[in-house]
Amino acid sequence: MAKKTSSRKPLTGRVALVAGATRGAGRGIARALGEAGATVYCTGRSVKGKPSPYARPETIDETATMITVAGGTAIALRVDHTSEHDVKALFRRILRAHKRIDIVVDSVAGEDPLMKQYGFLWQANLNSADAIFRQGLTSRIMTAKHAALAMMPAKRGLIVEVTENDIIGGGGNPMTHAVKVAQKVLPLLWARELAPHGIVVTAITPGFLRSESMLQHFGVTEDDWREAGKKDSNFLQSESPLFVGRAVAALAADPKVRDRTGMLFSSWELARDYGFTDYDGRIPDWGRHKIDFSGFPPAWIDLFRTGADLEIKWLTTLAARTRKFRAKIPSPA
Repeated sequence: MAKKTSSRKPLTGRVALVAGATRGAGRGIARALGEAGATVYCTGRSVKGKPSPYARPETIDETATMITVAGGTAIALRVDHTSEHDVKALFRRILRAHKRIDIVVDSVAGEDPLMKQYGFLWQANLNSADAIFRQGLTSRIMTAKHAALAMMPAKRGLIVEVTENDIIGGGGNPMTHAVKVAQKVLPLLWARELAPHGIVVTAITPGFLRSESMLQHFGVTEDDWREAGKKDSNFLQSESPLFVGRAVAALAADPKVRDRTGMLFSSWELARDYGFTDYDGRIPDWGRHKIDFSGFPPAWIDLFRTGADLEIKWLTTLAARTRKFRAKIPSPA
């Protein structure tokens, strides 16, 4: 078990970027990094006067204000992470101002409505496929590429991809499946490439997240969110966006974080390791929660069961193959 973080401001002096800091997990992570003492760059497309293309009211300016009001340091910058020109300019600006970048967290497109469309493979509407891949995957690769380039000279840094679910699956249509799986597997592949450069790469998922849109969906606010438990008892085990934010902050503050490179983490597992809580003192643990499936159609439950059985078989087979391949690799001289 990792050592619990003791300092209230363990990230003082660090410079962080949260891509997609407008709302949801991205906003919570930006706030937690600021809470831990980091200077936080909050990027996204939604700014004052230019509302979200998702028809949401939140802006990166609001996120930065939340951090500064709480005593932290934050800079809001409008950046389109699907534009490599914008991304390159962003990292140049950060390096000019601070001569360093320590933490890059990518939560872009976490609530993109296109990725929330449901449908089986044979029902897929492919008209939006290119837009989904550009927003949810290409943007991630661009941001990680330039984060790595910015971190390499110092031979240190942490890159975190925010995803959905702590198993392979995620999303409800073929394009989202591809994006979510890539968000979990690419950090594993990047971790091996960047290990010689001292850069750590991980993926992380929140549990049942009380994002702004989820609160709206249930018709509640953060003040009375437990009322939604009357509609879905699983919501009583939900977490605020700050909880997954504190998970990322704890990772960033861990002097042994290199031991965790390439892995997929959950907010609740890291809370067990590092001992942080949600803002209200709760420690929501989605992994230990006995999910109430009573509200799900039987066909969905069959789908989950079949998928879990196949995934176990697939992973077990791959693990055996990987061990055999590893045994063939020569040991260091």
